[in-house]
Order: sequence, then C-alpha cells, then structure tokens
Amino acid sequence: MSDITTEFRRWFEALDRSGGKDRCYLCRRAPAEVKNFFGFDEDGQATEAATFGLEDVTLEKSDVLSYRSLRPICAVCQLNLEGIMALGEGAVLLEVLREMREERDRLWP
Repeated sequence: MSDITTEFRRWFEALDRSGGKDRCYLCRRAPAEVKNFFGFDEDGQATEAATFGLEDVTLEKSDVLSYRSLRPICAVCQLNLEGIMALGEGAVLLEVLREMREERDRLWP
C-alpha cells in the first residue's frame, strides 16, 4: 500500500472510531484550530510572517492530528502531556482526572 493510501485508511478508521468527528478527542480542536494555535492558517502559511519579518515559513506537513490512536489526538494535547510527564507529574494528572470524574460538585460549586 502506498503511504498516501495508508494515511487515508488510518484517517477513515479513526473517523469511524470517533463517530465521524475530525477533532481532537481531548480538547475538541479541529485541524484548522490546531494549525492556528501554532500560528499557521489552514493552508500552512505563517499568520504573523510579515509582522516578524519571516519569509518562506510554512507548515509543510499538516499532521496536526494523529489518527493512529484509539481516538484522534492533536499536537497541542500531545505536547501538553509530554510536558506534564517531563515534570514527573503523571500521578498528579491521574489524580486531577479522578477529581474531575468523582468530585465535580466540589470543583464546580
């Protein structure tokens, strides 16, 4: 199978798993919103290039969502998780998730 065929297959399979939603499972950002977060428009052009005097800055490969997981995950959430883990805060993250699940009324009075 060609690379493009493999990527499309992964994309369609991920969309099937996520109920047809092309958004990050965690933050719900669409691909265009992820690109915007990193300072690029939907076509991969830097949105502030003129302001900062940048030339020929483009987002060549538009893989801002990974479709290889059980659900689509965006690059922003991946970087956030890597930062949390690099700080040794994995256990804290799990505790925060537990609080969100089990103590909603205390967190949001």
